[in-house]
Amino acid sequence: MRLGTRLALGLGVLSLAVFAVVGTALTAYMRDYLEQQLGEQLKLIQTVQAKDAAAHGTVRRKPYYGWYTAVYDVSGGSVALRRPADVPEDTRPLAELARAMAHSDTELMRTARIEGEGTYRLRGCEVEPGVVLVSAAPVEDVEKTVERLVTVQVVVFALALMALVVFGRRMLRRGLKPLSDMAHTAHGITSHDLTESAARLPLRADGRDGGREVAELRTAFNTMLEHIDDSLAVRAEAELRLRRFVADASHELRTPLMSVRGYADLFQYAAANEPAEREKHLARLRAEAARMGILLDDLLLLARLDAAEVEAPLRTEVTDLRELAQQAADAFRAGRPTHPLTVTDRATGPLVLRLDPQRIRQVLDNLLANAAVHTPPGTPVTVALEATSGAALVRVTDAGPGIPADHRDRVFDRFYRVDKARTRDRGGSGLGLAVARSLVRAHGGDIGLTSRPGATVFTVRLPSRGLTEV
Repeated sequence: MRLGTRLALGLGVLSLAVFAVVGTALTAYMRDYLEQQLGEQLKLIQTVQAKDAAAHGTVRRKPYYGWYTAVYDVSGGSVALRRPADVPEDTRPLAELARAMAHSDTELMRTARIEGEGTYRLRGCEVEPGVVLVSAAPVEDVEKTVERLVTVQVVVFALALMALVVFGRRMLRRGLKPLSDMAHTAHGITSHDLTESAARLPLRADGRDGGREVAELRTAFNTMLEHIDDSLAVRAEAELRLRRFVADASHELRTPLMSVRGYADLFQYAAANEPAEREKHLARLRAEAARMGILLDDLLLLARLDAAEVEAPLRTEVTDLRELAQQAADAFRAGRPTHPLTVTDRATGPLVLRLDPQRIRQVLDNLLANAAVHTPPGTPVTVALEATSGAALVRVTDAGPGIPADHRDRVFDRFYRVDKARTRDRGGSGLGLAVARSLVRAHGGDIGLTSRPGATVFTVRLPSRGLTEV
């Protein structure tokens, strides 16, 4: 059964129990009240009948129809009925009450059954010593009244119970409608294709009905859907990046492999086996193999950095950051004489950090090479060192044309190039900045980019842990 039906039936059972208790209590109270009223009537009538019996020996004034009155002479353990008397054929209950009155100081009242007549309410009082007046009133009217009350209660309570179940079920169904809507939304989600790359869940649980509990459930449900949406978006983006990464890696490896295959095929011809030609082709083979080796080394390094929780590719030691930057600057000046380089030191104290000097040197070399490759000859390049509370900063700035705004968020992606037409030999494989960011993050730092025409700045931030003064 549905929840609304079960709640309605449960409410009906609870109401039935309440009605039963109320009806029983009301019936018992009404019975006691009517019997008390009947006793008061007997007492009032006996007050008059006692005077009549004292004056005439018997009761001459007739009571109500169906009522009986008897006067008994009680001596010792025997009782004698005075005649004439309006009594039923079975006088034993009346005589027993008269005999009991002989040993009682107060009036007695009891309920007894008279054969052939039914149930009666008996009351006895002493007229004078040895003389007892007994009156009997039928309780049939009381029983009929109680039975009629019970019948009315059963009918009214049954109608009330039916109305309560029917209308309560409707109200509960209306109150539980927000839950049904959320169930419908959940069914819609199950029918949604989550295998699509850009799968999103446009469904949401709307509405304001249902109270605070339903509102909290609706909020939690929508929060869960938002989390699923975000997870699906991240998964779709990861799948897209993975496909792009595989395609770019395949393309990057295909070029040197084709070159190696081409040079290898040349050795089938006699002309290629001439000493001069052979050395030239072997040199090109070694160059293509070295280029492919550098690409594979970068890919392996990125894979190891991505799995840093499994293996740590860093070998840290105490290193002077100034000396490391100066070595990178000297190597840049030697290899890129067409780009003037300036090193500025804005730190007030020594910069000694615990880091992997080879990897940080690789980061600096990549940033400097990137500045030289993507700017025209003669463009000045600057390396600035700073120390702030909590971090050491290295800024690599070039005065080139800058990076367009729509490319800045992706320059750190693997195999991404701003200039798609740039040759592989001049533009590199597109892994330099990705490797640089991964290495900096492996040290607990980060790398940022700001760019405008005439000033492109890469800022390397290394954390303060390990930053010491000597």
